[in-house]
Amino acid sequence: MHRHRQAKLESAKLRARRNFSAGFNCGECVAEALLSELVPELPPNTWKLSTGFGGGIGLYGDTCGALVGAVLAVSAVHGRSRLPDGETRQDVLDASRRQLYADPGLYRIFNQLPNWFRERHGHTLCRELTARWHDDWLCKEHALFCREIITDTAGFAVSLMLLTTEETRALRFGHVVERVDSGSIECERS
Repeated sequence: MHRHRQAKLESAKLRARRNFSAGFNCGECVAEALLSELVPELPPNTWKLSTGFGGGIGLYGDTCGALVGAVLAVSAVHGRSRLPDGETRQDVLDASRRQLYADPGLYRIFNQLPNWFRERHGHTLCRELTARWHDDWLCKEHALFCREIITDTAGFAVSLMLLTTEETRALRFGHVVERVDSGSIECERS
């Protein structure tokens, strides 16, 4: 890995880890570290968008807040700031689909996060990841477990945030809810 990328990765991981010790929740830890380290041009409190994702969305137990914080931060780099141009509504829709699905396709980048996370940690749902601590939520063992997930997830997200457009072309979809192949897909007119 390029020295600059490795330094950014280590810095973001350390910051996310320190955030947890400072009292940030899982989503905040990752989002604040990644946004501060890699997207400093955003307002300093942008990470607050991740607060509600702690504990799988307000302790509901759905998608892990660390994973959602990573998606938010990766979106700050690779997300769309506007829809593509087109002469007609259909042109815009077609261009939008290509931007999301085709080569390189933005969804390829974001699809990496939950697939990596599930492979690495067994689940993406907070309730599944933390099931053994259901009756002792605030215990030290649970906190240390989540701190490692936070640190690990921040590191993986940095690698995605630093991808070039050319590098994203090499990405392949993992598990998806739609029928798409790993290569380019053609978008049909609706």
